Amino acid sequence: MKYEPEQIEIETQALHPQFLSVGEADARRRIAFLHRCARSEAARANIIWLGGFRSDMGSTKASFLDAWAAREGRGCLRFDYSGHGLSEGRFEAGTIGLWLEETLAILRSVSEGPQILIGSSMGGWLALLCARALAATGETSRLQGLVLIAPAVDFTEKLIFERLPPDARQQLDKDGVWMRASAYASAPYPITRGLIEEGRRHLLFGQTIRTHCPVHILQGMRDEDVPWQHAMMLVEHLAGDPVVLTLIKDGEHRLSRDEDLGRLQQAIAAMG
Repeated sequence: MKYEPEQIEIETQALHPQFLSVGEADARRRIAFLHRCARSEAARANIIWLGGFRSDMGSTKASFLDAWAAREGRGCLRFDYSGHGLSEGRFEAGTIGLWLEETLAILRSVSEGPQILIGSSMGGWLALLCARALAATGETSRLQGLVLIAPAVDFTEKLIFERLPPDARQQLDKDGVWMRASAYASAPYPITRGLIEEGRRHLLFGQTIRTHCPVHILQGMRDEDVPWQHAMMLVEHLAGDPVVLTLIKDGEHRLSRDEDLGRLQQAIAAMG
């Protein structure tokens, strides 16, 4: 089914950013979020959008999901990690652990009822880490399913550090930061030693990954940032949970074309 833009051009209530304080003392930061409440008669799971590295809650896919959720009567929650979008903090100070802490705080403080986590790129890794953290505290009932778009599991190690040329590693060791060229912006962006080293505390590959809920992965086969073989490796690690993998032969990393949004919509709808 191809997504047709006119299908979601409906009258929706304008949303205004709200803020949740996360962390203690000097680490305290205000996290911006947009929350669309479900219609009371809607018997569908709410959705939470987990964006990618350097993305924000105003992205194409996040905005599409909010409009679609409004049409469906679903609740929809999207937010900006610290150092992203409207949230406080410096991007260079961000780590996987900090962004996971913010994700769990948002999920526990704002959301109600079973949720479907929609994780894009880095957000896919965070969704899996959330599932692990919730299982450790007996909160698996919070999740109805995960939809992962080009999930960049362990990307700080597998997709960045292990691919670094010697001169980039030397710069990272010497200066604590390496400026990485971007295919999506004119200026390079910083990869910090702190991001790489702290990311090693959250690596998932090399062990069984459990979500305790259904998982649907959408992966482009022309993705140069997260190769489709990376998604296959993830499927192999998800041996204990029901998993659907959709490989999109002509799909690239963002998967934000009309047909890609249609696949995303279908994957969420199939989870309830």
